[in-house]
Amino acid sequence: MANETNPQEEAILSFEEAMDKLEGIVAKLESGDVPLEKAIELYQEGMKLSHLCGQKLEIVEKKIEMLVENEAGLSKKPFGANIVEDKGESL
Repeated sequence: MANETNPQEEAILSFEEAMDKLEGIVAKLESGDVPLEKAIELYQEGMKLSHLCGQKLEIVEKKIEMLVENEAGLSKKPFGANIVEDKGESL
């Protein structure tokens, strides 16, 4: 496939570029005018791009710090440190 993203290209794609490519793939697939073999190739490329975007978001999330106000003033805390998963359990 000519438009397929190779591993070297994936490494240098920015998050925004990967999202743009992914959105283009989604639009093609949603149009329904894509032959089955091409649709499978597009789907596989889209999954790779989705995974790449997820990895890039995880890296950025680890770099982000939150400013938290406490009795002593403001302090820095890693992003997501206080996030508790909601498991649908009632208190």
